[in-house]
Amino acid sequence: MSSTLTWQLLARLVAGQRGERRPTAVEAEVTALFGTLRAPLLRYLHSLGLPIADGEDIVQETFLSLFHHLRDEKPRGNLHGWIFRVGHNLALKRLTRIGRETAAVPNEVDREVNPEESAAWNARRMRLLAVVRALPERDRQCLFLRAEGLRYREIAEVLDMSLGAVAASLSRSLGKLASTS
Repeated sequence: MSSTLTWQLLARLVAGQRGERRPTAVEAEVTALFGTLRAPLLRYLHSLGLPIADGEDIVQETFLSLFHHLRDEKPRGNLHGWIFRVGHNLALKRLTRIGRETAAVPNEVDREVNPEESAAWNARRMRLLAVVRALPERDRQCLFLRAEGLRYREIAEVLDMSLGAVAASLSRSLGKLASTS
C-alpha cells in the first residue's frame, strides 16, 4: 500500500467518514505536504538513529498531528519547520523509550565504479563518517536538518536554539567536513 494511500485512508478514519467523497481543504493540504516532506522527514529520523519502520510510524504520527493541528485552526506559520519539530520530538521520545543510540548515519547511494574509484570513495566516506560521528549531537542534528533543506530559522525552531547558535554550529560542522576532503 502506498504511503499516500495510507495517509488518505487515515484521514478518512480521522474524519469519521467512509466511501467516496471530495477531500476537505485540510486533507488536501496535509496530503500535499505528506507527498513533499515524507521522504526528507524519514531520512532525518533515520539520521537520528531510528530504524526505517519506527521512522515510518513517526512520520504517520507527525502528519496525523498536523491534520489535527490544521483542522483545529491552529497557527499555520512555517508548517515545514513545524513538521520537522514534531517529528524530531516524537523521535526523541521513541529513542528514549527504546533506549537506542543516536549515532547512525544514512546509507550512501549505490553506484557502479571501477576498483580505484571505489577504494577512494570508501576512504573519503569513512573519513567523513568519522568526522560526522565525532561531532556533538546538536551539531549533527543541525547538519542533517540543513541537508534536508531546512533554513537556519527553521532549524532553530526545530531544535529550540537561537539563530546564531545554528549558524555557529553549521559553520563549525562544515569547516570540519571541508578539512577532511
